[in-house]
Order: sequence, then C-alpha cells, then structure tokens
Amino acid sequence: MTIADRWLLPDGMDEVLPPQAARMEELRRALLDLYYRWGYDQVMPPPVEFLDSLLTGTGTDLDLQTFKLTDQLTGRMMGVSADVTPQVARMDAHSLRRQGPVRLCYCTNVLRAKADQHQGGRSPVQVGVELFGHAGLEADLEILRLALSSLSVAGAGEIHLALGHIGIYRSLVQAAELDATQERALYEALDLKSPGDLAARVAEYVSDPTLAEMFLALAELHGGDEVLEAARGAFAEAPAAVNAALDQLLALNAGVRAEYPEVELYFDLAELRGYQYHTGMMFAAYVPGYGQALAKGGRYDDTGRAFGRARPATGFSMDLKLLASLALQPPACDGIWVAADDAEQQAATIAALRDAGERVVVALPGQRTGPEVHRCNRQLTRSGDDWQVSPLG
Repeated sequence: MTIADRWLLPDGMDEVLPPQAARMEELRRALLDLYYRWGYDQVMPPPVEFLDSLLTGTGTDLDLQTFKLTDQLTGRMMGVSADVTPQVARMDAHSLRRQGPVRLCYCTNVLRAKADQHQGGRSPVQVGVELFGHAGLEADLEILRLALSSLSVAGAGEIHLALGHIGIYRSLVQAAELDATQERALYEALDLKSPGDLAARVAEYVSDPTLAEMFLALAELHGGDEVLEAARGAFAEAPAAVNAALDQLLALNAGVRAEYPEVELYFDLAELRGYQYHTGMMFAAYVPGYGQALAKGGRYDDTGRAFGRARPATGFSMDLKLLASLALQPPACDGIWVAADDAEQQAATIAALRDAGERVVVALPGQRTGPEVHRCNRQLTRSGDDWQVSPLG
C-alpha cells in the first residue's frame, strides 16, 4: 500500500464525521430516553462472545456475517457481534433471569463480515428494543408502536410499514409434511418471488391439491388491507394456526391504524425474511428515498432455550447511522468565541457559561481560523469590569 492509499477503509466500513456524529449522538439520547419512558432498561452487551453462545438459534445467515477469531486464553472460537438480538436474549435467559415481562433496549456498534442485504453496511450502530416473557398480541403491538415512534423521533415522514407472519408458511409446511430439503426449496422459490419455480416445486413436493393451491396463493397475497380478506378465502380450509395468524395480522392492522393513521400499511404473506429464527409476525419500515428498511423486527420465541430458559420474545432494531441521515441538517452556528489573548482573564466566566450548557470555543495563540469556521455567532467581550456575551460583528 502506498502512502496515498493509507487513508482507504475496507469496503463497507465507514467513519462518522461532523455533523453526522453530533446528529447520531443527539438521536441516540432521544431514542434511549424514549425507550426509558416506555419502561425499557438499557443493556450493554460485549463486542465479542464465544461462537456457541453468539450464534445460538440464529441460522446460517448470521453465521456468515460473523467475523471469527480464536480466544488466546482458552483456544475456543469467538465471534464479533454482528447482531445484538441473540446477545440480549442470552442476557434475559441467563444473566437477568427476571420473572414476568422484561423490556430491554440497547445502542452499540456491531461488525459484519458482509453487508446485510436488508439494512446494509458492515459496521452499523445497532439500536433497538426487545420484549421478553409475553406471547400475546399486546407485546407485538407495543413493539410496532415503539418502532413507529422511534422513526417519528428521527424525523421520518411517509412511513410504509410492511407486515407479514411466518406462522402461515410454517403451518402449511407442517400440514404438507415436507422434509427439510423440500421446505428449503419452497422457501427459496418464494424468497426469489419466482412463480415458475414455485409452481414446479409445489407440483413436485405437495401431493394434496388443496394445500398446493394454498402454497401457490402465498405468492399472490401482497398489497393493502384487501390482502387479508383475500387470504381468508384462500386459506378457508387451512390448519387453524393459519387463520390464527391472519387474526393476529388483522388485529395489528387495526391497532396501528388507530394510533398511526398516516402510516401506509402493506402486507406480504410470502415474506420469509429471517425465516430461520422468526416465529410469528414480522415487519419492516421504509420511507421514500431509502431502498433499505429503516427498522425491522418481529417475534422470535424460544431463542433463550439454549441457555436453559425458553421465553416468548419480540423486538426490532435499526441502524443509527442510517436513521440519523433522515434529518441531517447543517450544524447550528450557536457558539461563543473567546479571543486567545483574553482566555486567562475570562476563565471563570468561560467555566460558568459551559456549566450553563453553552458551547464556548477558545482561540489558540496564532490561530488563523475565525469564529464562523468554529460555528460561533457570539463573542465574549469586556464591558467595564465584567465580561458579557454579545453578537459577533
């Protein structure tokens, strides 16, 4: 590498500079305060854990995203956290072991071996919440409401919320008695949105004509509220669990519309993102101009089973970097400038102003840049025996 190339960063890694860093910190505080008001306690998971703990119950996707290294003390394989959710599930199941519902929130850096196709970037700052210990619809609705409130705090407008339920596909697979290979083949056809591939796989694997029609219907059931009514007809003879999942989606639809009528809802019953670990409703929130989901989440019950304590769980996560870009404004010019020659005489006044929350920039001897460069619109000047803040120029 030449000297000219030493500033280059690995693909997908980025640094945070002003004013984005200030915006991210402001938003981090606002979100954690929001979660505190909703009853969520903050946790700080470690950046590295043993692999057999970090990847428990998450499937192959997270495994491929995880940087791996050897612990020099034990010789065991460790992984750098690529997703905070499994770590928080471990905390609930093993470290905290509280009774009843547990609400936890976090904001921390994660590192990924490859970019997440749904939320992009290899070094996001992941912020989110998890609610453990309640399997009811009320917990899922709380998570949806909190995700939408988070986007509002970040300045998002024209929110589009995509909702699905993994239980529909899982119930159909169980009723058709598909083996793991067949299930995976159907999953891939649905994930690729390929009607031809789906029809071929269904014809090959599903002998019951009624169930075959239901699998084919999945690919067509996407759109607005009308999708849920159409699904009632398409799944009239489906297992009871399918109609229970539809009942949940109808209730979530009503709950979101009652509190957030401005949000555009979209339903996709063939959406299988996170299929390996999601167990119920799933959602992703988008705004115009962003191809990636700003928030994504859903239900993932029993992740804590590997730690000896299976618990219902639901939650969501966001990338603070992406979220902070929603309302990124030029930094405010609202500081107080102090000339280098006056700094010593004004020390007490400077300290008092900073204690009061003011931004005070003291020039250094020989400095050539002026107050405007340092976002100052006022100055500290002498008025008799006192020092006063006055407008610049």
